[in-house]
Amino acid sequence: MNKKQKLLETFSNEFPERDYTIIHTAPEFTSLCPKTGQPDFATITVEYVPDKLCIELKSLKIYYNSYRNDGLFFESATNKILDDLVAVCKPRYMLITAGFNVRGGIASVIEAEYYSDEFTN
Repeated sequence: MNKKQKLLETFSNEFPERDYTIIHTAPEFTSLCPKTGQPDFATITVEYVPDKLCIELKSLKIYYNSYRNDGLFFESATNKILDDLVAVCKPRYMLITAGFNVRGGIASVIEAEYYSDEFTN
C-alpha cells in the first residue's frame, strides 16, 4: 500500500446486495504542473457503485490535499486517484472525472474508469 492509499479510510456498505451509485464532488483539488511548477486546480468527481466498502469522506479530503505539492500531469493525477480508490474500496464500478481549470486557454477534462469482473450494469 502506498503512502497516499494509507490516508484513505473505508466503512462497511450496509447494502452490499444492491447496486447503487455514490457521487462525491471535490471542487478544490490542487496539484502542480510538472513543467512550470505552477498550481493546477480541478474539480474531482468520484462516481462509484460500492461492493462491501464505502470511502470515508474526511479521509478522502485529506487524500486529495496530499497532492498539493506533487508535480503531475492531469492524466497521471486522474489515473493515480482511480488506482488508489479502487485498491482501498474494491468497488463494482468507478469513474473519476477530473475537470481541470483553464491553462493557456484550454480547459481539460480527464476521465478514468474501472469495472469489476462481476459488474454488469
